[in-house]
Amino acid sequence: MASGKKPRAVPAARARPAGSGGFWRTVRRILGVLVLVLLIGPPLLVLVYRFAPPPATILMLERVVQGRGMDYRWRPISRISPALVQAAVAAEDARFCDHHGFDIDAMEKAMAHNDRRPNKIRGGSTISQQTAKNVFLWPDRSYVRKGLEAYYTVLIEAIWGKRRIMETYLNVVEMGPGVYGAEAAAQRYFHTSAASLTRAQAAGLVAVLPSPLKWKAANPGPYVQKRTRKIDGRMGVVRDDGLAECVID
Repeated sequence: MASGKKPRAVPAARARPAGSGGFWRTVRRILGVLVLVLLIGPPLLVLVYRFAPPPATILMLERVVQGRGMDYRWRPISRISPALVQAAVAAEDARFCDHHGFDIDAMEKAMAHNDRRPNKIRGGSTISQQTAKNVFLWPDRSYVRKGLEAYYTVLIEAIWGKRRIMETYLNVVEMGPGVYGAEAAAQRYFHTSAASLTRAQAAGLVAVLPSPLKWKAANPGPYVQKRTRKIDGRMGVVRDDGLAECVID
């Protein structure tokens, strides 16, 4: 016999707004593409620059906008004076051939110095880190940029090797207003080629690297002269101890 109770109605499923599923699918696809680009893009670009010279850097383009021009002439490491390699190692990164991109001891010393003298910041970056920043990134001190710098440093150490890192560094580093790399600087300041730079000239070019818009390699002031002599003296140690042998044949 029927109880007379009406069966409970099953509530209807709530309808989704039209097009919402398509919107989120599009968002997921865009995010997927971005992740793919971030994963594949940097290694691919590093691989390309392993064989091809960078056409320009962000800093170069910024200086052009500032009206400083751009004199940038790529030269293979075989056409750059070994004295310039020795000077760069002597002044910027004495452990260049030994580390894998990062000099922890130099970083700790730089941090200790900066804590004591915050108005006179000292950098602890290796030539590998400076090259990663110069070629792929923009010039500031943000944590984002430093993180990306570390990532690119690992990549160039793995894909390029020391000789290519030094070659690229000496070709793109800023050596004066609108002057980039060994060849442009040698021609501008000493009216010679990068291959013909003397030991003293090489030391003079590297001496201005901490402040290339302020200091001058040609007709230098007393401070740059003193710094040049100091680098010149260290170059003998680099040569005698084989500290640049991973670059110089």
